[in-house]
Amino acid sequence: MFLGAYHFDGDPAALLPAYDRLKVQYPPEALDLHVCVVHEGGLTVLDACPSRSEFEDFSSGPDFAAALASAGLPTPKVAPLGDVHSALLRSPVA
Repeated sequence: MFLGAYHFDGDPAALLPAYDRLKVQYPPEALDLHVCVVHEGGLTVLDACPSRSEFEDFSSGPDFAAALASAGLPTPKVAPLGDVHSALLRSPVA
């Protein structure tokens, strides 16, 4: 599993509704690991793909660009992070 980060700069209050519109375009069972972090400068989304090549294909592909545009999100700064060695979640987050 390969983890990447998508950094969306802007007002989190404006970005969150657009992120929610994007999220509903992808069924939960299609996501291996997906985390949205809200911070002062915007949103950072951590998302896992089965491999680095699939991450690169997805993050630079026309389908993802179209999904961002239809949700009203700006083009993010995309950062490949690396292979996931371990993941642990104590309890579900709302």
